[in-house]
Amino acid sequence: MDIINSVNLPITGDNAAEKARQLQRQAAAATGLSDRQRQQAKKISQDFEGVFIGMMLKAMHDTVGQDKLTGGGHGEDVFRSLLDQEYVAAAVKRGGFGLAKYIEKEIIQQESQRVPPGIDRQE
Repeated sequence: MDIINSVNLPITGDNAAEKARQLQRQAAAATGLSDRQRQQAKKISQDFEGVFIGMMLKAMHDTVGQDKLTGGGHGEDVFRSLLDQEYVAAAVKRGGFGLAKYIEKEIIQQESQRVPPGIDRQE
């Protein structure tokens, strides 16, 4: 008995890339969503995660007292909000907290369950 033939070895080379593309096409066809709709779902989920992280940072800053060195004021508030926006952009670019993946999955699931507008619901 040949042991190598009885074990499922992973696909390598160009065959693996083609198999991955085929699986992606099958998954997209199963949900009925276009690539554009998937990209929109991804963008929306990342934007939502960014808003969430921004609100969290603002709430964290509100718990900290005023800086004695600069004295606070409107200028510091503006600078802090701009700095928080950059923190949020960097966090989302790196993957954030992982919340966007779950939101994107839910959006895709809900959109794939919608009835297309041209189909009559009553038969």
